Amino acid sequence: MKAWKSVLISVTSYVLGLFMISKSPWFLLPLAWAWTGTAITGFFVIGHDCAHKSFSKNKLVEDIVGTLAFLPLIYPYEPWRFKHDQHHAKTNMLSEDTAWHPVRREEFDSSPVLRKAIIYGYGPFRPWMSIGHWLMWHFDTKKFRPNELKRVKISLACVCAFMAVGWPLIVYQTGIMGWIKFWLMPWLGYHFWEIAMTVLNISGYMGTVSVSGQVVKKMSTFTMVHHTAPHIPFKHSDEWNAARAQLNGTVHCDYPRWIETLCHDINVHIPHHISPRIPSYNLRAAHQSLRDNWGKYLNEATWNWRLMKTILTVCHVYNKEQNYIPFDEIAPKESYPITFLKKVMPDSA
Repeated sequence: MKAWKSVLISVTSYVLGLFMISKSPWFLLPLAWAWTGTAITGFFVIGHDCAHKSFSKNKLVEDIVGTLAFLPLIYPYEPWRFKHDQHHAKTNMLSEDTAWHPVRREEFDSSPVLRKAIIYGYGPFRPWMSIGHWLMWHFDTKKFRPNELKRVKISLACVCAFMAVGWPLIVYQTGIMGWIKFWLMPWLGYHFWEIAMTVLNISGYMGTVSVSGQVVKKMSTFTMVHHTAPHIPFKHSDEWNAARAQLNGTVHCDYPRWIETLCHDINVHIPHHISPRIPSYNLRAAHQSLRDNWGKYLNEATWNWRLMKTILTVCHVYNKEQNYIPFDEIAPKESYPITFLKKVMPDSA
């Protein structure tokens, strides 16, 4: 009942968002897109629970619901599930974590063209970098093991069918501008949530720190927040510790309540890494138990603007001693996008 309640919330909020888009004057459309993009992020969370087998006792039901929940996002369910399992197995492992990892110095120094692309991509354009990850990781069948290919191809076929049928229907009913208004802009809003925001005032057993941020090679606002702070290191496999990575390398973040509701508490993320089978509707109770028993090891945060600035301007290149080095310390002449953001973004919490 609780799992299906989350489906009802997401479907209702999505339909409401589409209604808002259809009725809003042009100057209110950004608000309608923000709501609708957040609502379909809830679809992702439902599929995420299905992938972790925490939605239903019936695996076929989970596969069907997960596949359907991902379709409006053009996300192939099984390819994402296989790669996401690796993220849980190797959280905050420097090269092996498939969710994201910081820019490596050798990548940054490999060519002037790539360096410029990285500076822009991990600076002002970071809110949509997840689109690149989506394309690179989830549609290439060569990235999967032979025993995974059948399920991968079924998911890819479902996504292609949605695009082949759904997109022409939208265009037929509303025109190209309607496709942009009703599908593309909410989809970009979903990717914005999945990549751009972060958190501040994180406290943990290493003491209180002033800011936190994260570099991404995948989605997300949420992924960034979940797995980074200046004092949270990425480790090479020979130095990596599973318990420390899952308990102390994961961040709990409090967002505005409407976001938490539409996204089914996905930002209550530490218990999810302790035990991925905990369903989203039990995450808050599980987090309270962790707080009561292991509180000194937890990293907890609240969203604010200072963190936004930190993630875009500070947390860039991996460094074993400092964890991160900003682009403008390594290449000050080429880092105009970063210095520009430092000037224009607010420092207020």
